[in-house]
Amino acid sequence: MSSPQVRVFPSARELGPALARFVLGQAGQAVRSRGRFAVSVSGGSLVTLLAAELPAARDREPQQPGADWSHWVLGFCDERLVPFENPDSTCGLYRKHLFSKISIPNNHVVAINPALSVEEAAEKYAERLRELFPGDNMPVFDLLILGMGPDGHTCSLFPDHPLLQEQSKIIAPISDSPKPPAKRITMTLPLLNAARCAVFVVTGESKAPALKDILEGHNENPLPAARIQPVKGEVHWFIDEAAASKLTMKGDRTLL
Repeated sequence: MSSPQVRVFPSARELGPALARFVLGQAGQAVRSRGRFAVSVSGGSLVTLLAAELPAARDREPQQPGADWSHWVLGFCDERLVPFENPDSTCGLYRKHLFSKISIPNNHVVAINPALSVEEAAEKYAERLRELFPGDNMPVFDLLILGMGPDGHTCSLFPDHPLLQEQSKIIAPISDSPKPPAKRITMTLPLLNAARCAVFVVTGESKAPALKDILEGHNENPLPAARIQPVKGEVHWFIDEAAASKLTMKGDRTLL
């Protein structure tokens, strides 16, 4: 595991295009090496950011290997157990805002079945992931695109929640999310930390205290986002100046 690489941008306006270039670069490397790009995305403000910037980046570099959406396999780092038409559905939002602009094959998008119980939805989602990574003891995503809450949560892994100790499941149900809706499924730390690369996208002053704790603290009980440490991969942070306002940015971190 390498040290986190931090990039700071004046605002989300500058961050967005750089993130899209980074994602397409990771996609290109994966396609050249393994013939496909396995990426898992998060919800919230990332939906509109990726929906605006990924097609624009493809238009700027249409010959980039990572810009061939047919080679993409896309999953969700967590999901709310609501119908796709519900505005809380991460998959539903991506369908509306991103998938209408890029042509990822339908069978390459791994979504939950919201009609199932939360336990069954988690089990079926895990089964589908294992089908996409045949022969692997642990599915290995090329890239995780992650967000972070002001409390330091990421995916649906919340501070001091028992799911932080999960070691056997790759996908876990959660029925007591402190952030509504209560019923969700989430990737667990063993799956997240098997990825080749993770990139956090963090904006806004409300995230500054948690970000400082994660990047510069030395806690015995790390916040959930601090626990994303791919064993054989990299962690990148794309943050704006507001979120970076409490950082001292020492060591080998990069300030742009």
